[in-house]
Formats: sequence, C-alpha cells, structure tokens
Amino acid sequence: MPRSCAPIDSVRAPLYTGRMSDSVLTHLECAACGHVHDPDRLWNLCEVCGKPLLARYDLEKAAQTMTKTALAQRPFGLWRYAEVLPVRAANARIHLGEGGTPLIAAADLGELIGCPATLIKDESLNPTGSFKARGLGVAVSRTYELGATELAIPSAGNAAGAMSAYAAAAGLPAHVFMPADVPMTFRVECQTLGAEVTLVDGLITDCGVRVREGVRDYGWFDLSTLKEPYRIEGKKTMGYELAEQLGWTLPDVIIYPTGGGTGLIGMWKAFAEMEAMGLIGSTRPRMVSVQSEGCAPIVRAFQQGWSEAEAWADAHTVADGLRVPAAVGDFLILDALRQSQGIAIAVADSDMLECAEIMAAHTGIFPAPEGAACLAAQMRLLENGWIRPDETVVLFNTGTGLKYAHLWAT
Repeated sequence: MPRSCAPIDSVRAPLYTGRMSDSVLTHLECAACGHVHDPDRLWNLCEVCGKPLLARYDLEKAAQTMTKTALAQRPFGLWRYAEVLPVRAANARIHLGEGGTPLIAAADLGELIGCPATLIKDESLNPTGSFKARGLGVAVSRTYELGATELAIPSAGNAAGAMSAYAAAAGLPAHVFMPADVPMTFRVECQTLGAEVTLVDGLITDCGVRVREGVRDYGWFDLSTLKEPYRIEGKKTMGYELAEQLGWTLPDVIIYPTGGGTGLIGMWKAFAEMEAMGLIGSTRPRMVSVQSEGCAPIVRAFQQGWSEAEAWADAHTVADGLRVPAAVGDFLILDALRQSQGIAIAVADSDMLECAEIMAAHTGIFPAPEGAACLAAQMRLLENGWIRPDETVVLFNTGTGLKYAHLWAT
C-alpha cells in the first residue's frame, strides 16, 4: 500500500470529511477507431489500431452529484472532480496537493502588451513544480489501483519528476529514461525521489524505445504521453478549474505550450464533458498551440492542412518540454485547434527567454520557458490582429523557471 510521511493529511486520504463521490467511469474508447476496452484492466494503446485510449463516463449520472453547488463545498483541488476521474477507490487516490492552482489577473502585464484582460493559470505551484503533477498523479493512482508493480517513463524533465514523486508515494519502483543533455536539476530530482534514472543519447523518442524494451523484458507499465489513458484525465482538470474560476464561463483565447499536447487535448475533452453535464454552454475558446521554432511539428502540420504531424528532424530548444519531435496525439491536437478556430504558432527561444523576464518583472511569476512562450505568442498574435485587445486571454505557465535557472545564470 502507498506509504505516507504525513500523519494528518495522508497521501491516500479523502480530501474532505464528507463522503467522496465515486467515479462514474464506464469504459475506455479508442480516439481513432472507437473500439471499446474494459476500463478495469491495464491498457496502453488501442489493441486494434494502436492509437490513444480515452476514458468515458456516465455524464448523466455525474451531473447529479457534480453540480455547481456541490463543487462549491469541496476543497479546491484536482480530486474534487472525482466523478469524472478514473480512480474508483478513495484510498487509491494519491494526494500530494495537486491542482487548485491560481488564475492570476496580470493587469500590469496586460496593460504593457495592450491586452488588459490577460490571465495566467500558474501551474508552477503544483507538486514538483509543474502541471505534470496533475497527469501523473491520476495516472499513477489508477495504475496502482489496477495492480501495476513497476512504472517507466521517457521524459525531458518535468514528467519524470512528477512520476518519480507519485511512484514514491505509492511505494512503486520507477524507471526514468532521459536525454543525456537534460538539465541536471531534472535528473537529480528523479534520483532523489528514488527513481532509477538512465540517460540516453538522443531525444525523448529514443528514450521511448528504451522504455518499450523494459515493458517487453520486465513487465513495466509504460506511462508515456498518451500511450496510456490516464494522464490526460488529470490534465483535463485544468479546464474544469478554469471554468470554475471564471464563474462557469470560458475565455476568448487559451494559449498553451505544446510538446505532447496532453493538456490541450485534455481541456478540450473537459469542455465537452462540462457541456454534457450542463455546467457550461457551447461557446468555446480559440485554442492556440505554441511550439519552439526548433521543434514545431504541430505548427507545420497545421499550416499545411495535414491531419497528422510528421516527425521533426534535428529537434532543439531550450524549453525541454517542447522538444517533442513526434506527438502520439497529433491528430487530436490538430482536431481541437481546427474545431475551435484556433491556430498553431512557433516562437524563437530568444523570445521565450526575453518574455520570461517580462512576465516575471510584471507579475511576480518566474515562468518556465514553455510558459514564457505563451506570452511571446500572445504578443505576436496581438501584433498581427489575430487576438483583439479587448479579448480575455489565458496563458498557461506550465512550470517553474527555477528548474531552468541555468538559462539565465551569468
């Protein structure tokens, strides 16, 4: 059973004294071919076509208990949305304080750039300093609940740290494969949390090959982005929180840094679920996918009108979370962008670093370069008129800049 060092707020305890609502998970469904899978056994990709699986719920039943009034009585955190999360048993929900991050009105920054209603969803306040805690918190909880005994992940940094933390809380061995040039901060974080770390010459895709070898040879469970159905469920809670924080409305524009794209896909899924439960209407924000000029497969595919993205050659960027040359959920990202009348845009690394300093100086938030990329994109889109000055725009700062301090060190 998961261990806990906290005598009061156990890592496996329900988050409030009332009865925690139960998950209304019904099945897993392939995002491409629609094939239905048993929700109560471990799966990675669709057994028919090899594409990502999505968790589906009895939303009519969820709507009976997950009302606006009921949610207002629950502590603000990820597990408040238990009905539409895949973990069935309350004592399998591993809790390190994930979710419930602030939505900050960046008034000074907004005035500076000419878009007063600029808001920042600051995910750096999650455990391990990034939004990855949401996805890995739910994924590790569910795989633990279903009997996984060892976990593995390929990662450029933050996902590995989050997986290592939740695996430690669950008492499960963790295997991390990272590019050899990953910043030392990420490697040390995982090692200190008890994970076995292997450095690989190459990119995250090369690390993924090593994970698959471990799955084949040792029976590890693969927690790669969108190669299992649960990380997206944790990430989608960003969409639920955003709607709540805006009084059950949505902004005009959401700007999101995209590597694997789980968060963008997850929020798009959350909006559909909320509408089905009567929590929001049919209006959607325009979704913006931001990538680095040194690794922009989604941007290229969007501009070319492709339904899938070709792998990016010679991927390079200072934003390790954006150095993903091939995204498993590329077709889902592109679908969300087009359905929302959104756009994909690439920004230079130098603009990320400059915008990190601008954001920090005008908001008090020290963003990761991935989060700063959102500001760079917003400024570009304001300049060319794609975003109007009177629109409400939410930027996602996906992690803390402290893990990237070496980029500014002199």
